[in-house]
Amino acid sequence: MTMTSTVLQRPTATATTTTVEKQAAKATATTARRSRSTMAWSHEKLRFSCIDNIGLKQLWKLIALDTATPPAEKSGNVEHQQPKATSNCNNNTNTENALELSAPATPLLLEQQQTQSKPHGWMQLSGHPESIVPTSSGIVRKRIAGIEDSEVLAYQQISQEPKTSQIVPAYFGLRELQGQHYIELQDLLAGFKDPCVMDIKLGSRTFLESEVSNQTLRPDLYQKMIAVDASAPTPAEHEAQAVTKLRYMLFRESLSSSHTKGFRIEALRLRGRAPLKDLKTCRSSEQISQTIEQFLAARRSVQKELLKRLKHMRLVIEQSAFFNRHEIIGSSLFIVYDDHRMGAWLIDFAKSRQLPPHLCVNHRSPWQPGNREEGLLHGMDELIHAFEEVYARSSSHRSCLKI
Repeated sequence: MTMTSTVLQRPTATATTTTVEKQAAKATATTARRSRSTMAWSHEKLRFSCIDNIGLKQLWKLIALDTATPPAEKSGNVEHQQPKATSNCNNNTNTENALELSAPATPLLLEQQQTQSKPHGWMQLSGHPESIVPTSSGIVRKRIAGIEDSEVLAYQQISQEPKTSQIVPAYFGLRELQGQHYIELQDLLAGFKDPCVMDIKLGSRTFLESEVSNQTLRPDLYQKMIAVDASAPTPAEHEAQAVTKLRYMLFRESLSSSHTKGFRIEALRLRGRAPLKDLKTCRSSEQISQTIEQFLAARRSVQKELLKRLKHMRLVIEQSAFFNRHEIIGSSLFIVYDDHRMGAWLIDFAKSRQLPPHLCVNHRSPWQPGNREEGLLHGMDELIHAFEEVYARSSSHRSCLKI
């Protein structure tokens, strides 16, 4: 029997409490014109075996360095406006470690939360625990610093490009509640049932140049470095017992596949299982292939449609005026699928920065201080290649079975 699925459409936003209602209405109208498509799915049984956290010894050391839980942020009256959920998930604490040095911290993904306002089955998408508030209407509210926040500007500009707006969450505008500003975005998990989810950080550089401009030698970062790898510092750094923030950040990137491949698998969730978030040190080609194979569970229909989607996204980015004029730091590729549908989007634009008029980037060239290259498309190239290898390996395996 052939099963079909409909590509998720943007939900209609009904809230009207700020002066940006026209932007929200325009985004919704644009979404209504999206075409629907169908996709055939195979009935192969999902194979969900546990993924070995290969090479996490160093990461465990990092986690041990800092187990302080950041204070919870108040979210105004947002929660009081949402219906109570019936979820009985346990609260998980949100901890920062040596890998989460930059501000804002690298997203801690897919963390199950128990909050009265959160719909059943909700999983924390990114950011600190209370930075994203889901509603019951297929919309999430993400806390921002203000109306001039970089993420606001990014979504406003992207929403003006019909093709580019199709590869990111739908943007419904701004909302202000008790003096706190939020952007309203499409809930990417809406409509999925017990899905498999993967978050992949894109880019060879996941920190802004402005974050590492200070050349002050820092003993605290030296201590974090030697706690992970005592041989990492140079003789001069050992003598000074201190390193710069840039030096530490480059060391941090080298622990994952970000530096070599332009992407790293941040976290994933398999059907019926708790999220796996300690995957930053999954960096070799073989480790990455094994992780992708476990995630896709031999679902060739998913593999085929996902490859098609990733190649389309890459083409859109290459042709986008927004991406041609912006440095994109810390954005992620969010992939989700269940038995009936799949989706992939580019998320997180808090660190997107418009380039000076005299600069241009191709998102593939190596980074040198001042050139603002971050390797976004280099990461897409490598990621597509990794998925293609898994797909080819799956095809070869099926051919052998037929002989």
